[in-house]
Amino acid sequence: MDRYAVIGNPIAHSKSPRIHALFAAQTAQALSYEALLGPLGAFAATVDAFRAAGGRGLNVTVPFKLDAFAYATRRTPRAEAAGAVNTLAFGPDEVLGDNTDGAGLLRDITVNLGCPLTGRRVLLLGAGGAARGSLLPLLLTEPARLVVANRSSAKAVALAAEFARLPSCAVAVKPEGCGFADLAGAQFDVVINATSASLGDAAPDLPDGLYAPGSLAYDMMYGKGDTPFLAAARAQGAGRLADGLGMLVEQAAESFALWRGVRPDTAPVLAALRAG
Repeated sequence: MDRYAVIGNPIAHSKSPRIHALFAAQTAQALSYEALLGPLGAFAATVDAFRAAGGRGLNVTVPFKLDAFAYATRRTPRAEAAGAVNTLAFGPDEVLGDNTDGAGLLRDITVNLGCPLTGRRVLLLGAGGAARGSLLPLLLTEPARLVVANRSSAKAVALAAEFARLPSCAVAVKPEGCGFADLAGAQFDVVINATSASLGDAAPDLPDGLYAPGSLAYDMMYGKGDTPFLAAARAQGAGRLADGLGMLVEQAAESFALWRGVRPDTAPVLAALRAG
């Protein structure tokens, strides 16, 4: 039986083994999928051992996405743009590195939530790995405006400028970068939280008036009830709220399709996770 796993540290909390077990049952794929605790400083040795034991592919989570980028011998354009890898596929002669986070985010927003991004004003909060992995896919939807905002404005400005120069970002709209305070007076149709603030039980310090009528507030984090970001967005008048559980399932489906050549139906898997 083909072996797959998710590697991270910590990893016991991961929902990926359940997600991929549901995908495998649905698509009649014979495979096993486990959670693999990666010792800090020993990513390559741990992956080497997994491959030697018959491993065919890995999902990669915190804190190893940069290690996975370096480990891959070939990377997809979206992984190159993101500067990070969350999916490894092991072939006889190469290790393919991909980044499915941005594709998972887009599919959740545009398909599951029925919210097109083309022609919309989009605000992406954060300038770290999660934002970087989402920026190219968001740009390619051709929004009317795409602003990257961060507590440190310099990081947001640098990230926006870097992506504006990419040949693969040859679209009409170029990303803009700024600090949170610089958003005063602007309105957006979609606001995506890619910061880690919710992990610290906090929300980004944003000015009032950001949410246009009928706007979507989307947090890449998820949990029971509103995250701090979603609670703040609700209070500030966001029209719709969504957490990142759908993104988790959709990015997993991208990985599964890369490994197995078949794309699972995500709707029943997401429903099962929501049910507990």
